[in-house]
Amino acid sequence: MVKLKVEKMSCGHCANAVTAAATKVSGVESAEVDLESGEIAVSGTADVNALIAAITDAGYPASVTS
Repeated sequence: MVKLKVEKMSCGHCANAVTAAATKVSGVESAEVDLESGEIAVSGTADVNALIAAITDAGYPASVTS
């Protein structure tokens, strides 16, 4: 599982958009957004850089949590 910090995510619509972007990436088995922490947890074999690119392209800058 990988956790990503997602910026500009503040509502249910944002969470749905981020989840949709992440689940389109090959290898994603599941994705769960936590609005309170501003993170998404993704399980599967997806490439982290592909996840970051997909979520960022959807308008929500993403990065690996530290």
